[in-house]
Amino acid sequence: MRVDLFDFDLPEANIALRPVSPREAAKLLVVRPRTDAPYEDRTVGDLPSLLRAGDALVFNDTRVIPAQLEGIRHRDGAGGQKVSATLHMRIAGDRWKAFAKPGKRIKIGDRITFGAGGDLSATVEAKGEGGDVTLHFDASGPDLDRAIAMVGHIPLPPYIASKREDDEADRRDYQTIYAREEGAVAAPTAGLHFTDALFEKLDALGVERHFVTLHVGAGTFLPVKADDTTEHVMHEEIGYVSQETAAALNAVRARGGRIVSVGTTSLRLLESAADADGTIKPWSGATGIFITPGYRFRTADMLMTNFHLPKSTLFMLVSAFSGLETMRGAYAHAIDTGYRFYSYGDSSLLFRNDR
Repeated sequence: MRVDLFDFDLPEANIALRPVSPREAAKLLVVRPRTDAPYEDRTVGDLPSLLRAGDALVFNDTRVIPAQLEGIRHRDGAGGQKVSATLHMRIAGDRWKAFAKPGKRIKIGDRITFGAGGDLSATVEAKGEGGDVTLHFDASGPDLDRAIAMVGHIPLPPYIASKREDDEADRRDYQTIYAREEGAVAAPTAGLHFTDALFEKLDALGVERHFVTLHVGAGTFLPVKADDTTEHVMHEEIGYVSQETAAALNAVRARGGRIVSVGTTSLRLLESAADADGTIKPWSGATGIFITPGYRFRTADMLMTNFHLPKSTLFMLVSAFSGLETMRGAYAHAIDTGYRFYSYGDSSLLFRNDR
């Protein structure tokens, strides 16, 4: 499909730079395809009234790490050039893939020291396209984790980072309350709206909670530069679905309950783990699944997700889930009625269009 089919104009005023408080006060656009009134304006706090006993919410429990590193490049004993690196996939105890800037000037063998005191050092081991490099750190395992936590910054999305620097509030705000498995460099933002109080209401209703893990990479922010979707290659992300979660979700489906994916990351992982008949299997590894209109979903009946960038793979995914024209109309409605977009913005609850 042509990528420009997924383009739209978004006023700057609709881009959220901070989240609302409390989190569940965010707006929630309910989208029901193929109905006379497909769009309904609610709030996230209304979610219990939109679900029913026996439904299951599926959350991504990845935890964002301070993966934005600022450093100095050294070559042949000389140094001085400032570089930045956004870690996006761990491939070994002492190795990370990263997007580096300025990417063209970095060469294999370069040494980079990160932090004001050079507390963390790495060697550029490999180099790909678009500034993608492999960094071999001097530290490894928990020692590397501690060093990254000490010198790194929360990697805010470009549309926020271009307008302000990260601060201490972001370490709290850019993290779900159930985040557990460290490794993400971007938050699964649909989950940012949940609070303990909202969980209590959903528990009382009889809605189940299940967790999968997909370590969201910085590739989620990369624009689609191709003219046609068939020419775009997704960056892979590491994730897993436990045997316990797979069995529980299959049981939900068997008894007639609905699977509600909280976020596109949870949905991409569920689809990666599902057989052709929709049976979810235990799964682990790297997934580069790229979902566009025409894809036949096998797992989730509903999708809760924030509002995404024009011509992004995520807007393509939601268009596949609920229909391109339905989602173009939904986004036009959201813009006209003042919904806040992107990571710190409002949310939507999409029903699947099986046509």
